[in-house]
Amino acid sequence: MFTTATTTSQKLLQMGAAILLFAAVIGLILFIAGRFTGKADRAVAALYLAPTVLMLSVGLLYPGLRTIYQSFFDASLKNFIGFENYATILSDPEQLTVLRNTAFWVLVTPFVATGVGLLYAILVDKARMESFAKALVFLPMSISFVAAGVIWKFMYEYRPDQGTVKQIGLINQIIVWLGGEPVQLLIESPLNTFLLIAVMVWIQAGFAMTVLSAAIKAIPDDIIEAARLDGVGPWGMFRFVTLPAIRPAVIVVVTTIAIGTLKVFDIVQTMTGGRFDTSVIANEFYSQTFRSDNRGLGAALAVVLFILVIPIVVYNIRQLRRSEA
Repeated sequence: MFTTATTTSQKLLQMGAAILLFAAVIGLILFIAGRFTGKADRAVAALYLAPTVLMLSVGLLYPGLRTIYQSFFDASLKNFIGFENYATILSDPEQLTVLRNTAFWVLVTPFVATGVGLLYAILVDKARMESFAKALVFLPMSISFVAAGVIWKFMYEYRPDQGTVKQIGLINQIIVWLGGEPVQLLIESPLNTFLLIAVMVWIQAGFAMTVLSAAIKAIPDDIIEAARLDGVGPWGMFRFVTLPAIRPAVIVVVTTIAIGTLKVFDIVQTMTGGRFDTSVIANEFYSQTFRSDNRGLGAALAVVLFILVIPIVVYNIRQLRRSEA
């Protein structure tokens, strides 16, 4: 029953069996938990956590340890080569370009998206049609990265500079209207990397605006009124009242976007496929593992990505604990 299903009826049968198994496990846990009474709260809590710990071990911990182990082997995963894959990442020109592009993404996207979201949240705060204005910026959040990549690929579309050929890409059409010649924007490195970053900023600005707008509205009115009575101007209000009050929210937004940016894959894969020096670590991991069949180097890239995410996650957790303390 649990072999690979080939027909629709087999797949439905497997799905039904999985649902019944899940229900049986939950029922067993609830039955056992019901046997504990009084001072056995910790035992009950541990019992409820057991399935989660088991699934994390099987779905996250074991694959993670196996990936680290495989990163010390060659492309076929048969020969132990030590840290050679990591040396390749730090010395090969193509891999260095990947690291450079990843650095561009992480350094630019979180701060620009947060800045745009913060500026927009301040401008529309308590304005007429505030909800409608916010919805316009938040809408890209409902679009998948793949769909956003397709949309913006049309924005950057290029047609040869001929009299009978019209531009269909908005950016190149504007360049033509201004008297310039159309440019193949997505093959010009490193400009193309920043053009891809613009897509991520377009998506994440709505998230930043929503979180920061809620933080701004949570500032007590008496503090704002006291600052106004003291003659604080708009810039002073932002610098000495608004920004310090929403600092925890700003940190959460920046770190959350940074984590998402490190894992960006869909936009790069949809718009350039990682060509023209636009690849990033997540995309390169996919390319090396599934296209070049270099699973050792792919595993090493996955480990590097994991290492880069850890400090941001730890910093984010520490800031959340401080804000809750």
